Amino acid sequence: MQPSPHKRPKSSYIRFAAEQPNERWQADFTHWWLRNGTHNRVRTDRVDQAGSVTLRVNGRLHHIGVGRIHYRTRVLILAQDLNIKIINAATGELLRDFTLNPTRDYQPTGAPKGPTRKKPRT
Repeated sequence: MQPSPHKRPKSSYIRFAAEQPNERWQADFTHWWLRNGTHNRVRTDRVDQAGSVTLRVNGRLHHIGVGRIHYRTRVLILAQDLNIKIINAATGELLRDFTLNPTRDYQPTGAPKGPTRKKPRT
């Protein structure tokens, strides 16, 4: 067998592995077009520590608030143009269903911020 000088040695490959948590990300998604011309995407993700997931729409990243209570939950993101549904991948529970605002980077959950106050007794 004659050596092939054009082949790259296996030792030169860089391994795709993270040394620290959240150091590398990988997306799993599918695109398809329906007959009516709408653009659809399906992808899986995990809710981050801040309680959000990230979705790229028209070349721009949007952070979508789901809620910190769902930290580490695996989700399925269904996007039909700007209509977004976020579903708990294990239970099938619908966590968010909204229309994305393309002018905002962060899409809040709509829940009030801060602790809730008790009404004074009368």
